[in-house]
Amino acid sequence: MRTAAKSTTATLTRRPSASSLDNHSIQDRGAEMAEGKGSVIKGKGSVIKGSGDLGHYKPPPPAAVAAFMRWTREDVMSVAKLHRVPCAFAVGLLFFMGVEYTIFMVPTGSPPLDLGFVATVSLHRLLSSWPELNTLLAALNTVFVGMQTAYILWAWLIEGRPRAAISALFMFTCRGILGCSTQLPLPQGFLGSGVDFPVGNVSFFLFFSGHVAGSVIASLDMRRMQRWELAWTFDALNVLQAVRLLGTRGHYTIDLAVGLGAGILFDHLAGNYEKSHRTRGTALHSNGEC
Repeated sequence: MRTAAKSTTATLTRRPSASSLDNHSIQDRGAEMAEGKGSVIKGKGSVIKGSGDLGHYKPPPPAAVAAFMRWTREDVMSVAKLHRVPCAFAVGLLFFMGVEYTIFMVPTGSPPLDLGFVATVSLHRLLSSWPELNTLLAALNTVFVGMQTAYILWAWLIEGRPRAAISALFMFTCRGILGCSTQLPLPQGFLGSGVDFPVGNVSFFLFFSGHVAGSVIASLDMRRMQRWELAWTFDALNVLQAVRLLGTRGHYTIDLAVGLGAGILFDHLAGNYEKSHRTRGTALHSNGEC
Protein backbone atom coordinates (compact mmCIF):
# COMPACT_ATOMS: atom_id res chain seq x y z
CA MET A 1 0.00 0.00 0.00
CA ARG A 2 2.83 2.36 0.86
CA THR A 3 4.52 1.51 -2.43
CA ALA A 4 1.33 2.22 -4.40
CA ALA A 5 0.84 5.50 -2.58
CA LYS A 6 4.41 6.59 -3.32
CA SER A 7 4.00 5.64 -6.98
CA THR A 8 0.78 7.61 -7.21
CA THR A 9 2.37 10.61 -5.51
CA ALA A 10 5.35 10.51 -7.86
CA THR A 11 3.07 10.30 -10.87
CA LEU A 12 1.03 13.29 -9.71
CA THR A 13 4.21 15.20 -9.03
CA ARG A 14 5.68 14.54 -12.47
CA ARG A 15 2.43 15.28 -14.42
CA PRO A 16 2.01 19.06 -14.98
CA SER A 17 -1.37 20.59 -14.50
CA ALA A 18 -3.44 22.14 -17.31
CA SER A 19 -2.96 25.62 -15.91
CA SER A 20 0.79 25.08 -15.80
CA LEU A 21 0.76 24.05 -19.46
CA ASP A 22 -1.22 27.13 -20.38
CA ASN A 23 1.17 29.40 -18.51
CA HIS A 24 4.21 27.83 -20.17
CA SER A 25 2.50 28.05 -23.57
CA ILE A 26 1.71 31.73 -23.10
CA GLN A 27 5.26 32.44 -21.97
CA ASP A 28 6.66 30.61 -24.99
CA ARG A 29 4.41 32.54 -27.34
CA GLY A 30 5.37 35.77 -25.63
CA ALA A 31 9.04 34.96 -26.14
CA GLU A 32 8.41 34.22 -29.81
CA MET A 33 6.56 37.49 -30.23
CA ALA A 34 9.38 39.40 -28.53
CA GLU A 35 11.85 37.79 -30.95
CA GLY A 36 9.60 38.55 -33.95
CA LYS A 37 8.95 34.85 -34.65
CA GLY A 38 5.22 34.72 -34.16
CA SER A 39 1.99 36.63 -34.29
CA VAL A 40 -1.28 36.48 -32.45
CA ILE A 41 -4.63 36.80 -34.11
CA LYS A 42 -7.54 37.84 -31.99
CA GLY A 43 -10.88 38.12 -33.69
CA LYS A 44 -10.48 40.25 -36.84
CA GLY A 45 -7.73 42.43 -35.44
CA SER A 46 -4.01 41.83 -35.19
CA VAL A 47 -1.14 42.39 -32.81
CA ILE A 48 1.38 44.99 -33.90
CA LYS A 49 4.87 43.78 -33.07
CA GLY A 50 6.97 45.97 -30.84
CA SER A 51 10.54 45.84 -29.62
CA GLY A 52 10.72 43.48 -26.67
CA ASP A 53 7.00 43.32 -25.88
CA LEU A 54 3.82 41.73 -27.11
CA GLY A 55 2.75 44.85 -28.98
CA HIS A 56 -0.76 46.25 -28.83
CA TYR A 57 -4.00 45.17 -30.36
CA LYS A 58 -5.04 46.94 -33.54
CA PRO A 59 -8.80 46.91 -34.14
CA PRO A 60 -10.10 46.26 -37.64
CA PRO A 61 -10.65 49.35 -39.82
CA PRO A 62 -14.22 50.63 -39.96
CA ALA A 63 -16.28 50.00 -43.05
CA ALA A 64 -15.79 52.64 -45.74
CA VAL A 65 -18.72 55.07 -45.77
CA ALA A 66 -19.08 58.12 -48.00
CA ALA A 67 -18.73 61.35 -46.05
CA PHE A 68 -22.11 62.74 -47.10
CA MET A 69 -23.83 59.60 -45.76
CA ARG A 70 -22.90 60.73 -42.26
CA TRP A 71 -24.53 64.14 -42.65
CA THR A 72 -27.59 64.78 -40.52
CA ARG A 73 -30.50 67.06 -41.26
CA GLU A 74 -29.15 69.53 -38.71
CA ASP A 75 -25.79 69.59 -40.51
CA VAL A 76 -27.43 70.46 -43.81
CA MET A 77 -29.66 73.14 -42.31
CA SER A 78 -26.78 74.81 -40.45
CA VAL A 79 -24.42 75.05 -43.43
CA ALA A 80 -25.59 78.54 -44.42
CA LYS A 81 -25.22 79.73 -40.83
CA LEU A 82 -21.84 78.22 -40.00
CA HIS A 83 -20.19 78.48 -43.43
CA ARG A 84 -21.32 81.79 -44.85
CA VAL A 85 -18.22 82.52 -46.92
CA PRO A 86 -18.24 79.21 -48.86
CA CYS A 87 -21.99 79.60 -49.38
CA ALA A 88 -21.45 83.09 -50.78
CA PHE A 89 -18.86 81.72 -53.19
CA ALA A 90 -21.26 78.94 -54.17
CA VAL A 91 -23.85 81.56 -55.10
CA GLY A 92 -21.17 83.43 -57.03
CA LEU A 93 -20.29 80.24 -58.89
CA LEU A 94 -23.87 79.74 -60.02
CA PHE A 95 -24.25 83.40 -60.95
CA PHE A 96 -21.11 83.61 -63.07
CA MET A 97 -21.85 80.29 -64.71
CA GLY A 98 -25.01 81.90 -66.03
CA VAL A 99 -23.10 85.02 -67.07
CA GLU A 100 -20.33 83.09 -68.81
CA TYR A 101 -22.66 80.92 -70.87
CA THR A 102 -24.78 83.86 -72.06
CA ILE A 103 -22.32 86.77 -72.31
CA PHE A 104 -21.80 88.52 -75.63
CA MET A 105 -18.30 87.70 -76.88
CA VAL A 106 -16.08 90.57 -78.05
CA PRO A 107 -15.70 90.29 -81.84
CA THR A 108 -12.31 89.70 -83.41
CA GLY A 109 -10.56 92.97 -84.17
CA SER A 110 -12.51 94.94 -81.57
CA PRO A 111 -10.80 96.45 -78.50
CA PRO A 112 -11.15 94.49 -75.26
CA LEU A 113 -14.01 95.39 -72.96
CA ASP A 114 -12.51 96.55 -69.67
CA LEU A 115 -14.79 97.73 -66.89
CA GLY A 116 -11.87 99.57 -65.27
CA PHE A 117 -11.51 101.66 -68.42
CA VAL A 118 -15.25 102.34 -68.39
CA ALA A 119 -15.09 103.52 -64.78
CA THR A 120 -12.15 105.88 -65.45
CA VAL A 121 -13.35 107.52 -68.67
CA SER A 122 -13.53 110.95 -67.01
CA LEU A 123 -10.00 110.64 -65.61
CA HIS A 124 -8.69 109.55 -69.00
CA ARG A 125 -10.24 112.59 -70.67
CA LEU A 126 -8.76 114.89 -68.02
CA LEU A 127 -5.26 113.48 -68.39
CA SER A 128 -5.52 113.56 -72.18
CA SER A 129 -6.37 117.26 -72.12
CA TRP A 130 -3.84 118.12 -69.39
CA PRO A 131 -0.43 116.57 -70.21
CA GLU A 132 1.30 118.38 -67.35
CA LEU A 133 -0.95 116.66 -64.82
CA ASN A 134 -0.28 113.33 -66.47
CA THR A 135 3.46 113.94 -66.19
CA LEU A 136 3.17 114.98 -62.53
CA LEU A 137 1.18 111.88 -61.59
CA ALA A 138 3.62 109.68 -63.50
CA ALA A 139 6.53 111.20 -61.59
CA LEU A 140 4.79 110.68 -58.25
CA ASN A 141 4.06 107.08 -59.21
CA THR A 142 7.75 106.56 -60.01
CA VAL A 143 8.63 107.93 -56.56
CA PHE A 144 6.23 105.40 -55.03
CA VAL A 145 7.92 102.56 -56.94
CA GLY A 146 11.23 103.83 -55.58
CA MET A 147 9.78 103.72 -52.06
CA GLN A 148 8.80 100.08 -52.56
CA THR A 149 12.26 99.20 -53.82
CA ALA A 150 14.00 101.10 -51.04
CA TYR A 151 11.95 99.39 -48.33
CA ILE A 152 12.52 95.89 -49.72
CA LEU A 153 16.27 96.49 -49.99
CA TRP A 154 16.36 98.03 -46.50
CA ALA A 155 14.61 94.99 -45.01
CA TRP A 156 17.20 92.72 -46.63
CA LEU A 157 20.48 94.64 -46.38
CA ILE A 158 19.97 96.57 -43.13
CA GLU A 159 17.52 94.48 -41.09
CA GLY A 160 18.70 91.12 -42.41
CA ARG A 161 15.24 89.92 -43.49
CA PRO A 162 15.43 88.72 -47.10
CA ARG A 163 11.87 87.41 -47.44
CA ALA A 164 10.52 90.47 -49.28
CA ALA A 165 13.53 90.51 -51.62
CA ILE A 166 13.14 86.80 -52.37
CA SER A 167 9.45 87.35 -53.02
CA ALA A 168 10.21 90.19 -55.44
CA LEU A 169 12.71 88.00 -57.30
CA PHE A 170 10.15 85.22 -57.61
CA MET A 171 7.47 87.65 -58.74
CA PHE A 172 9.43 89.53 -61.41
CA THR A 173 10.84 86.30 -62.86
CA CYS A 174 7.36 84.81 -63.17
CA ARG A 175 6.07 88.10 -64.59
CA GLY A 176 8.76 88.02 -67.25
CA ILE A 177 7.88 84.45 -68.23
CA LEU A 178 4.16 85.23 -68.49
CA GLY A 179 4.80 88.54 -70.25
CA CYS A 180 6.84 86.80 -72.93
CA SER A 181 4.36 83.95 -73.23
CA THR A 182 1.38 86.20 -74.01
CA GLN A 183 2.04 89.73 -75.23
CA LEU A 184 -1.17 91.70 -74.92
CA PRO A 185 -1.84 94.63 -77.26
CA LEU A 186 -1.29 98.12 -75.89
CA PRO A 187 -4.68 99.54 -74.83
CA GLN A 188 -6.22 102.15 -77.08
CA GLY A 189 -5.74 105.66 -75.71
CA PHE A 190 -2.56 104.82 -73.79
CA LEU A 191 -1.05 107.94 -72.22
CA GLY A 192 2.68 107.43 -71.82
CA SER A 193 5.18 109.64 -70.03
CA GLY A 194 8.94 109.85 -70.05
CA VAL A 195 9.06 110.00 -66.24
CA ASP A 196 6.80 107.00 -65.68
CA PHE A 197 8.43 103.81 -64.43
CA PRO A 198 10.17 102.29 -66.31
CA VAL A 199 11.56 105.72 -67.13
CA GLY A 200 12.12 106.67 -70.75
CA ASN A 201 9.00 105.47 -72.59
CA VAL A 202 10.49 101.99 -72.96
CA SER A 203 8.47 98.85 -73.63
CA PHE A 204 7.01 96.87 -70.75
CA PHE A 205 4.93 93.80 -69.96
CA LEU A 206 1.24 94.40 -69.45
CA PHE A 207 0.48 91.13 -67.66
CA PHE A 208 0.75 91.39 -64.78
CA SER A 209 1.29 94.67 -62.93
CA GLY A 210 4.65 94.74 -61.17
CA HIS A 211 3.69 98.12 -59.65
CA VAL A 212 0.82 96.57 -57.71
CA ALA A 213 2.59 93.31 -56.84
CA GLY A 214 5.67 95.09 -55.49
CA SER A 215 3.54 97.33 -53.30
CA VAL A 216 1.67 94.31 -51.90
CA ILE A 217 4.94 92.53 -51.09
CA ALA A 218 6.24 95.57 -49.19
CA SER A 219 2.92 96.04 -47.37
CA LEU A 220 2.80 92.41 -46.22
CA ASP A 221 6.33 92.69 -44.85
CA MET A 222 5.35 95.83 -42.96
CA ARG A 223 2.46 93.97 -41.38
CA ARG A 224 4.76 91.17 -40.26
CA MET A 225 6.84 93.79 -38.48
CA GLN A 226 3.66 95.44 -37.10
CA ARG A 227 4.33 98.68 -38.95
CA TRP A 228 0.62 99.18 -39.37
CA GLU A 229 0.55 102.88 -40.27
CA LEU A 230 3.18 102.44 -42.97
CA ALA A 231 1.37 99.39 -44.33
CA TRP A 232 -1.95 101.22 -44.57
CA THR A 233 -0.18 104.14 -46.26
CA PHE A 234 1.26 101.81 -48.89
CA ASP A 235 -2.15 100.22 -49.42
CA ALA A 236 -3.78 103.62 -49.97
CA LEU A 237 -1.04 104.67 -52.39
CA ASN A 238 -1.44 101.35 -54.18
CA VAL A 239 -5.14 102.04 -54.74
CA LEU A 240 -4.35 105.50 -56.13
CA GLN A 241 -1.67 103.95 -58.31
CA ALA A 242 -4.17 101.43 -59.70
CA VAL A 243 -6.68 104.19 -60.50
CA ARG A 244 -3.97 106.17 -62.31
CA LEU A 245 -2.85 103.12 -64.32
CA LEU A 246 -6.43 102.54 -65.44
CA GLY A 247 -6.91 106.22 -66.25
CA THR A 248 -3.78 106.33 -68.40
CA ARG A 249 -4.62 102.93 -69.93
CA GLY A 250 -1.27 101.67 -68.68
CA HIS A 251 -2.73 98.35 -67.55
CA TYR A 252 -5.88 96.34 -68.01
CA THR A 253 -7.98 95.64 -64.93
CA ILE A 254 -6.98 91.98 -65.00
CA ASP A 255 -3.31 93.01 -64.84
CA LEU A 256 -3.93 94.86 -61.59
CA ALA A 257 -6.06 92.10 -60.05
CA VAL A 258 -3.49 89.42 -60.84
CA GLY A 259 -0.74 91.71 -59.56
CA LEU A 260 -2.53 91.84 -56.21
CA GLY A 261 -2.81 88.06 -56.07
CA ALA A 262 0.76 87.60 -57.27
CA GLY A 263 2.11 89.74 -54.44
CA ILE A 264 0.31 87.59 -51.87
CA LEU A 265 1.26 84.32 -53.59
CA PHE A 266 4.97 85.02 -53.96
CA ASP A 267 5.24 86.37 -50.43
CA HIS A 268 3.82 83.04 -49.24
CA LEU A 269 6.22 81.08 -51.46
CA ALA A 270 9.17 83.10 -50.18
CA GLY A 271 8.10 82.29 -46.62
CA ASN A 272 7.99 78.58 -47.46
CA TYR A 273 11.45 78.85 -49.02
CA GLU A 274 12.86 80.48 -45.89
CA LYS A 275 11.27 77.83 -43.68
CA SER A 276 12.61 74.93 -45.75
CA HIS A 277 16.05 76.56 -45.91
CA ARG A 278 16.16 76.93 -42.11
CA THR A 279 15.02 73.33 -41.64
CA ARG A 280 17.67 72.06 -44.04
CA GLY A 281 20.34 74.17 -42.37
CA THR A 282 19.38 72.84 -38.93
CA ALA A 283 19.52 69.26 -40.21
CA LEU A 284 22.96 69.77 -41.77
CA HIS A 285 24.24 71.43 -38.60
CA SER A 286 22.99 68.58 -36.41
CA ASN A 287 24.67 66.05 -38.72
CA GLY A 288 27.94 67.97 -38.57
CA GLU A 289 27.97 68.70 -42.31
CA CYS A 290 28.38 72.43 -41.94
